[in-house]
Order: sequence, then structure tokens, then C-alpha cells
Amino acid sequence: VQVIRLIWSGQRGVRFQGKHYQLRGAHTGPVPAHLMEIWIGGNKPRMLSLIGRLADGWIPSSPYVPPDQLIEKNDRINEAALKAGRDPAKIRRIYNVMGEITSGDRRGYLEGPVEYWVEELNRLVEKCRMDSFIFGPKGSSEEQMRLFAEEVVPQVRD
Repeated sequence: VQVIRLIWSGQRGVRFQGKHYQLRGAHTGPVPAHLMEIWIGGNKPRMLSLIGRLADGWIPSSPYVPPDQLIEKNDRINEAALKAGRDPAKIRRIYNVMGEITSGDRRGYLEGPVEYWVEELNRLVEKCRMDSFIFGPKGSSEEQMRLFAEEVVPQVRD
């Protein structure tokens, strides 16, 4: 993460001496046209600590980090951020949610009607401290994306 930030800095003759990476007079490419945040999707203790110390965001996926693990993992990120002198609130929490918006009853986690999705995403914001979502639809992508954008998102933003 530190090396990437240095490479994006636009400095010439960049030097870095780390445990695994060293730069000795590296010439960087063009500076990004806008702020480039570094979001990391790791979920093991060492990666969560790294996220707290250095990253701009945490981006886990629902199949790999179920909701019942989010609070504990967020706590580890927050502890590492505080130890590093960072404000944990400045670290984005983006949850990749995979599922299907259906017209019938709820069939499983993130498989159900719009009302269920709204309730669950609001719970993830309030209880699990997630602040954004990326939707990965299981069904017909175009219709699923329309439902998510037009019917779910406006009710979660409030």
C-alpha cells in the first residue's frame, strides 16, 4: 500500500525501504487525474490490521464474510486504525452483496423481495457499520440492476 501511494505521488527518484519491497530511485508514471483510494477486500486478522493502518476502505464480499462476522472484523480494523493514529470513521466500508431480488417470499440470505433487501441493507448500515454496497445479481442482470437502482437504493439512502 505504501509503495503504491509513492508510485502514484508523481515524485521522481522515489526511495522506499520496507521488509518485502525496496525502491531505489524509482521514476513514477503520470499522477492519477483524481484521488485514487485503496480498498482492500481481505478478511484475515493481518489484512484487517493492515486495512486499519493504511487503506482507504474495506470491501468484503457477502459469500466470504457473512454479516454475522462484519462487526468483529470492523472492530479489528478500528483498533488498528486507532493504534496508527487514524480516525476509523475515515475508512470506507463497502460490502459486495450477491443475491437476487424476487417478487415472492424470501428464499435465503439476500434472496427476496425489495422490502426484504431494504430492511437488510439498512440493518447492515446501522448494526454492521457498512456505508456502501456493490450489487452482484444472481438473476437477469439488467432487470436486477434496475430493481436495485430504482427500488432498493433510494430507500436505503434515507
